Amino acid sequence: MTLTKADLVQQVYKNHEGLTKAQATDSVEAFLRISKDSLINGSDLLLSGFGKFNVKKKNARRGRNPQTGDELTLDARRVVTFKPSGILREKINAGKSN
Repeated sequence: MTLTKADLVQQVYKNHEGLTKAQATDSVEAFLRISKDSLINGSDLLLSGFGKFNVKKKNARRGRNPQTGDELTLDARRVVTFKPSGILREKINAGKSN
């Protein structure tokens, strides 16, 4: 099961009485826009109780095409990583059956 942007809008709408569907959509869109802009500008995004999104630089490196076996050079790039908070990690693991 995947949670979509439309699902987020619906949850915000349902959980905030007096908020119109358009306002819920604007709220979710604003949060996502601010989050994306922060990451694009190289800033980390910390959401207490949820986790931290980090922007990391990866250097250029040698790689191999898995289909042909040909060697190639992978360009330097920036990637986004996520580290869940301890609270979220505990709740996720509490839901697992061993």
